[in-house]
Amino acid sequence: MSVYYEKFTRHARGEGIKGATTHYCPGCGHGLAHNYLAETIEALDIQDRTVLISPVGCSVFMYYYMDVGNTQAAHGRAPAVAIGHKVANPDAVVICYQGDGDLASIGLAEIIQTAQLGLPITVIFVNNGTYAMTGGQLAPTTPMGMATATSPDGRDRLMGEPLKVAEMIAQMDGPIYVERVALFDNKQRNRAKKAIRKAIRLQTEKRGFAFVEVLSECPTHLRMSSDEAQEWIKEKMLPIFPLGVKKDLVVEPWFDMDLPNFDPQALVDQLGTAEEELPRFSDHFPAHIDTDDISVKMAGAGGDGAQTAAMLLTRAAINESFDATHIPSYGPQSRGGTSYADVHIARTEVLSPAAPDPHILIAFNSPSLMKFAPAVRPGGIVIYDSSVITEVPELDSNVQCFGVPMTEIARSLGNIMVKNIVALGALQSVTELFPPGTFLTAIRSALSEKCALIPLNEAAFEKGRQFLEALTH
Repeated sequence: MSVYYEKFTRHARGEGIKGATTHYCPGCGHGLAHNYLAETIEALDIQDRTVLISPVGCSVFMYYYMDVGNTQAAHGRAPAVAIGHKVANPDAVVICYQGDGDLASIGLAEIIQTAQLGLPITVIFVNNGTYAMTGGQLAPTTPMGMATATSPDGRDRLMGEPLKVAEMIAQMDGPIYVERVALFDNKQRNRAKKAIRKAIRLQTEKRGFAFVEVLSECPTHLRMSSDEAQEWIKEKMLPIFPLGVKKDLVVEPWFDMDLPNFDPQALVDQLGTAEEELPRFSDHFPAHIDTDDISVKMAGAGGDGAQTAAMLLTRAAINESFDATHIPSYGPQSRGGTSYADVHIARTEVLSPAAPDPHILIAFNSPSLMKFAPAVRPGGIVIYDSSVITEVPELDSNVQCFGVPMTEIARSLGNIMVKNIVALGALQSVTELFPPGTFLTAIRSALSEKCALIPLNEAAFEKGRQFLEALTH
């Protein structure tokens, strides 16, 4: 069975002559590299095991051409995605196919860490000295003196020297095979085909990480004919990027990783469960807020306790057998500014953990209220610390806004740090998201090793409840 699809749907839905043509420019080296990949996959009989990973760049449409597993990665992140594929399915043959702007710039950290890890993964690195797909900008591999869209007078010393990726990868301990090849004549094309085949074969033999750099023509951005571009590679690229094997270790097969177990009960058995099942207080999902998925954002300065309150709310929801997620986002400031946490509580499954337009906002400082309150959806609720916030932004007329002196109440209890628990009490009172017992159980469980703090936190929760009950009744 051919690795290539019978028709390429990239152009005109695969109709007519365009159903058998690619999107690559005439003279581009990607077509040759694709063919060598396809021939290797067929020769090694690994089509059903192969996963190609292509990020942003000229290779972005590879999935239109090759009938194998395909994953589209974010710009530069293909190696990180490759690790996920390999450990999730150790028998998969995982191949990253990346350009120089992608791998050597935004993805440099990913390729370095993946190479050093040394898992049996194959990386094909196409180096044409430019950001070809996005307009011909200066790339990390652009030769000195070469004019690009962002270096019209040519690359100079202030732009740095070209990055020699193959040599950099070869000096690391993780990789076992690194070679640089080219495509400008039949001899070099034959070497490129052999290098790609070897790099993939080493993976099928479970020996280790292999990296092949391919010097490729880009006639479009060089503004040259195909023949002229090939000569340019020989004259301008080879002195900077000499061809040949940079590393070739003989190692025994070592990668023998079991398939991961996705059985949830097996994970529960491994982690263990609480000695005593926590009590439940709610017999239904709080559909009066949303029928399926409730989003809450808690925001404040570092030290305000927004992250802790968010985690307690998440645990409270899980204790009631609902799916819940907590995603923290820390601001750059240790004090001042804003950091926040997004919480989702779903009847069955949280589909996205972010809360850009929450049902409920709890704000502990003014920057957080000003930043997030306007995004609360109509019909939503805002609770803020009126001890420190004196100005409220204009909100949708259907948004309810409640000021609670959280800091003042916490100070009256002798510990300002429990203002986040005051906020949870206020949240329970005004929303009736869960019964009080649900929140108190999560608080007591979190403080099980600091039992002396439980009475203080219980009192803070009750004070928050009482304040809003008196305010709303």
